[in-house]
Amino acid sequence: MTCLKASMLPFLLCLLISFSWVISAHPREDFLKCLSLHFEDPAAMSNAIHTPYNSSYSSILQFSIRNLRFNSSELKPLVIVTPTNASHIQAAILCSQRHNLQIRIRSGGHDFEGLSYMAALPFVIIDLISLRAVNVDATSRTAWVQAGATLGELYYSISEKSRTLAFPAGSCPTIGVGGHFSGGGHGTMVRKFGLASDNVIDAHLIDSKGRILDRASMGEDLFWAIRGGGGQSFGVVVAWKISLVEVPSTVTMFSVSRTLEQNATKLLHRWQYVANTLPEDLVIDVQVTRVNSSQEGNTTIQATFFSLFLGEVDQLLPVMQESFPELGLVKDDCFEMSWIESVFYTGGFTSNASLDVLLNRTPRSIPRFKAKSDYVKEPMPEIAFEGIWERFFEEDIEAPTLILIPYGGKMDEISESSTPFPHRAGNLYVLVSSVSWREESKEASRRHMAWIRRLYSYLTKYVSKNPREAYVNYRDLDLGINNLTGTTSYKQASIWGRKYFKNNFDRLVRVKTEVDPTNFFRNEQSIPSLSSW
Repeated sequence: MTCLKASMLPFLLCLLISFSWVISAHPREDFLKCLSLHFEDPAAMSNAIHTPYNSSYSSILQFSIRNLRFNSSELKPLVIVTPTNASHIQAAILCSQRHNLQIRIRSGGHDFEGLSYMAALPFVIIDLISLRAVNVDATSRTAWVQAGATLGELYYSISEKSRTLAFPAGSCPTIGVGGHFSGGGHGTMVRKFGLASDNVIDAHLIDSKGRILDRASMGEDLFWAIRGGGGQSFGVVVAWKISLVEVPSTVTMFSVSRTLEQNATKLLHRWQYVANTLPEDLVIDVQVTRVNSSQEGNTTIQATFFSLFLGEVDQLLPVMQESFPELGLVKDDCFEMSWIESVFYTGGFTSNASLDVLLNRTPRSIPRFKAKSDYVKEPMPEIAFEGIWERFFEEDIEAPTLILIPYGGKMDEISESSTPFPHRAGNLYVLVSSVSWREESKEASRRHMAWIRRLYSYLTKYVSKNPREAYVNYRDLDLGINNLTGTTSYKQASIWGRKYFKNNFDRLVRVKTEVDPTNFFRNEQSIPSLSSW
């Protein structure tokens, strides 16, 4: 009998190993079975769970993809969860941990590298699209906004309660507040009121243990970390409480374009000395594109100076005449409107459009693109811009763009350690380089990606150094990535971490280690946990 048992041992071990393999080979089914134990209402589970076997799966997955470069990716989720309450998120976290699945958290889908809906390892998407309520209290000048809401939905809700309350966040109305606030979030009022995250005063977060925490229960370290430390590192933020800001009943906007033949290079060079020193009520962004020239068959460079002034046109013109007369701004270039109308203007909507367009979560166009960010601390010489134009004129590149967003004002007054976002005093502007294309081939993608990397290399000597800083909301995996199949060393993570967060990276790692020691919430550029090494 003993010999029989001994002889069967290899067979039994093989059987057990094979059985284990079968179980691990069906993570989707195991995950769904786990969820069924935590959803009290079968109908709610049916509405919130989407697999490749459901007709809803593809439409939900595709709906919030905001970069067509990833539209045909084979890195698709096993399951998409669209929670309608916090308990659904808690269940998804618990069951993902139990069955060794990664999660991706998607609010609006604008992650530049698609990390909110792609992963190389088996994963689940928690898509917050159904958690989008906005409750505005005009009396206290605060609002609670769920993380799945878009900026457009937030702005719409504010405007319903007041014409003189606003919120300082981005210009694109389809951006989800979850990722935007998590990385900082700047817009046309950044010089007056700082970042979106600077105006967050509370939050509801579900951590890796499934606990629902507010500011008081999570503690100030974790509350600090989620306001600028980037998304998908510390938990799932379900809702944010924000402090609204007062704006005048009338604001003024202008958009003035100049080509190379109209001294665009000299104007842009001069802008660098002016934009961050203007009164904080005034911001002048610049967008640079390649356009058709008035000479048939030729192209040129066009710089568009785009401005919001928190005041009336008669107040604006003397400021411009004194500070930036070279632009030649006149009254006919300017448009007075309410703040909510300025949201239409910056979003590219027509002046007679209904306010309801802000509730539309679908962008008017979805490009293939690659973008990179830099911070500029000293004015770039004219010859530097001329070198950029040479690269813009390369014929096999479809749509190169530069966006220059000035800082100064309130941004100079906030300490670089007050939140994880460190890019404060000393920065003239953030420089965003991007290229988009319509051609679908892999060769076109390779060509445009190579071009933007060459431009980034060219800019090296003109931008910040040691580290070469970048903005986490303009995510760029070229800066470095974590090792998701093993451990990521502190040294490895520091390569990209210090570019986004400078010295704040160390504190972020300490917070991560305390609140998520097993490194459950992770992606290619999430804050790593020391205890997972």
